[in-house]
Amino acid sequence: MADLLGDKGANLAEMAQMGLPVPPGFTITAEACRVFLATGEPPEGLHREVGQHLAALERAAGKRLGQVDDPLLLSVRSGATCSMPDTMETVLDIGLNDLSVLGLAKGPDPDRERFGWDSYRRLVQQFGSVIMGVDGSLFEGVLRRIQVQHRVVNDSQLDACDLIRVVETFKDLILERTGRPFPQDPAEQLWQAILAAFRSWNGEEARLYRHRERISDDLGTAVTVQSMVFGNFGPDSGSGVALSRDPTTGRPGLYGDYLPNAQGEDVVSGIRNALPLQELATLDPASFDRLCGYMEQLEAHYRDLCDVEFTIEHGTLWLLDTRVGRHTT
Repeated sequence: MADLLGDKGANLAEMAQMGLPVPPGFTITAEACRVFLATGEPPEGLHREVGQHLAALERAAGKRLGQVDDPLLLSVRSGATCSMPDTMETVLDIGLNDLSVLGLAKGPDPDRERFGWDSYRRLVQQFGSVIMGVDGSLFEGVLRRIQVQHRVVNDSQLDACDLIRVVETFKDLILERTGRPFPQDPAEQLWQAILAAFRSWNGEEARLYRHRERISDDLGTAVTVQSMVFGNFGPDSGSGVALSRDPTTGRPGLYGDYLPNAQGEDVVSGIRNALPLQELATLDPASFDRLCGYMEQLEAHYRDLCDVEFTIEHGTLWLLDTRVGRHTT
C-alpha cells in the first residue's frame, strides 16, 4: 500500500503487523496531499478524521495532547511512495508549550528537567524553521553563541537553565522575524505540521530530487503521525541507524551508527559524532541483542538488505522506520 500510505507509512504498518515494537500512530494518505496540492485546501473532513484518530491515540496512551502534567507528544513525518531522503519535512515533540513543558520536566529523575527543556527547544527550533519560515541558520547561531559563552562543544552539554534561555531566545527570534508568536495551542501545532508536510512535496530540494531520479510530480506524500519516543532521556537512551548487512560487500552482520542521549535527527544531521553501532553491544547489550533479532526478522521478511532507524528510551527499543537499503553495483 505504499502508493497510498507512502513508503514510511506502509513499512511501519508492515512492522506493526509483524509484532515489532513500533510507536502507535496513524497515517494520512498521499491522496489527501494530492487534493491539497490541487486545490490549496485539505480534503473536506480531514480535520475531523485527524481529531478522531488523535482521540484514539490518546486513549491508547492514557495521556492527552497538551496535558499539563504529563503530555502526549507527537511526531509528524512526511513519507512519499518512494524514499526521498532529507528532502521533506519532519517535526518532533509536537504538543509542548510553556505549561506542558513544566509537567514534562518534572519528576524524580535528575535528568528529567534537562530532557523536558531540550525537547521544547527542539520543537521551537523545528517549528520556527520548517513551518514559520525562519532561516534555520539563525537558530544555529543562537545555539553556537550560548555554547561558546559556556565553553561547551555541543548542545548536549548545556544544562536545563541554559536550555530555558535558548527556548526564550528562539521564541523572541520567531516573533521578531515573522510578527507572530510561537503557537501555544498543541492542536494548532499538529494541524500546521501536517499542512507543512503536504507543502514540502513541492519544496525546492524535493523537486530537484524528483527531477534527478525521474519521479513523477503528481504522487504527493503521505504523512505519518506517531507518539514520540525519546532518545534524549539520558545515558540509557539514544538513537541510531542500522543495516542488516555491509552495504558494500553484502556480508551479513549489523552495521551502522549510534548516538547516546540523542534524537534521530542528531544522528542523520551529523551535528554530533556518532559511535559505531557495535559499541551498543557494550553500552546496552540487551537492546543490541533485540536489535539483532529484529534485523534478522526484517531481512527474512523483505528478502533484502534492510535499513532501519531506531530509538532506545530508558532501555526500551523502538523501530521508527525501515526500508530496503541501497546496494552498490
